[in-house]
Amino acid sequence: MGQPAWPARPVRIVVPYAPGGGVDVIARALAERLGQKWGRPVIVENKLGAASIIGADAVAKAAPDGHTLLVTSESTITSNLFLYDKLPYDAVRDLAPISQLVSLPQMVLAHPSVKAATLDELVALAKARPNELNYASMGSGSLPHLLFEGLRHKTGIRITQVPYKGIMPAVTALIGGEVQLAMVGAAIAEPHIRAGKMKPLAIARASRLASEPDVPTLAEAGHADVDPRESWFGLFATGGTPDAVIQRIHADVKAIAADPEFQQRFVAARGFDPVFSAPAEFAAALRDEMRHKERLIRLTGAKAD
Repeated sequence: MGQPAWPARPVRIVVPYAPGGGVDVIARALAERLGQKWGRPVIVENKLGAASIIGADAVAKAAPDGHTLLVTSESTITSNLFLYDKLPYDAVRDLAPISQLVSLPQMVLAHPSVKAATLDELVALAKARPNELNYASMGSGSLPHLLFEGLRHKTGIRITQVPYKGIMPAVTALIGGEVQLAMVGAAIAEPHIRAGKMKPLAIARASRLASEPDVPTLAEAGHADVDPRESWFGLFATGGTPDAVIQRIHADVKAIAADPEFQQRFVAARGFDPVFSAPAEFAAALRDEMRHKERLIRLTGAKAD
């Protein structure tokens, strides 16, 4: 590469979420396989706290040599920027995109008792019954909060947010009728949809899901402007890392992703859509999503809890 051999020492992947979650699982699967390719240990470090800011900051402030990487979700990069008045790092300057690894389509869901089969019917119902419907969120600025508050600002409906500490408590609340509406990952929702415990109204995805062909996208339902878009997991290096190192990491990650066993165990089986985009493609997607998220977060008035 016309520069010192890389990696020159063990590589650290920082995950700003707890062990065992979706981000952690894919980071560890990549770490094991990258370590084999590179002949160096690749260590996953879970650095939790402050809505993923502590972990991201550790990578932002590391030496820009590719020996410290970040695997995180979209909220770290495209939401926190606008939810917090001040961050200790600049997400654009201090973190270099390597690859969007996977995306997680999000379904807009209703309890079976809700007399609405589409978003337009939901809006009509909410207008007829102001303040009677509520929705589960994972707090201010979470994807369901942005969607339902966006709908509220757009249509004038009055519905109430009920925040939960995580996705599974929100799912339990929806199944139990504690809330009438929610937005969660398709992979989590589909077994409950098939069991008749919740019904889908729309999906946050560029196109319909093959397994749910009758469920329209938010854009098809006429609500692209308040679509918080899919969740995703991405891989980053410290800003200023040499491009040759970034391209090398991406090429090796893409080779791992092409392995059918990896795809089945860590992507398909978990309900993720494979992406594994190139650095320039990921950077362009991030710029577009940041513009969209900024507008949506400003519209809803969301601030960090």
